[in-house]
Amino acid sequence: MPGRKKTPVGRSIRSVSPVSPEETKRLIERVLDDAKAEDIVAIDLAGKSTVADFMVVATGQSHRQVAAFAERLVEALKAADAPVLSVEGLKASDWVLVDAGDVIVHLFRPEIRALYALEKMWSVDLTARRAKRDRGS
Repeated sequence: MPGRKKTPVGRSIRSVSPVSPEETKRLIERVLDDAKAEDIVAIDLAGKSTVADFMVVATGQSHRQVAAFAERLVEALKAADAPVLSVEGLKASDWVLVDAGDVIVHLFRPEIRALYALEKMWSVDLTARRAKRDRGS
């Protein structure tokens, strides 16, 4: 595609992005929190996956809200010069995936998130995280 930067074969996105995976993850969490996304969970994939360093999962209550989260996230990533490699699922907005290089973001409507249960697959106990958050810890 004309005008689109490509990562050279054999090089990770980290080597061409001025923004670290940790900074990208924090930016994503902040943008989603500011936008009122629910149940934001960041999963450290170091040593578990070669695809990304982090996965962030969040919930929106409607198709429109999920799409708005994705659009706001893409704008913020681009403004911070962080990578946005692709966005999938925006048209239906049941489950939108934003590939931010070393951070993969999954935005779901509640029933779709429950169906796929990504946290369970990566051994993250969402119920325990909610209880901890509600206690203010």
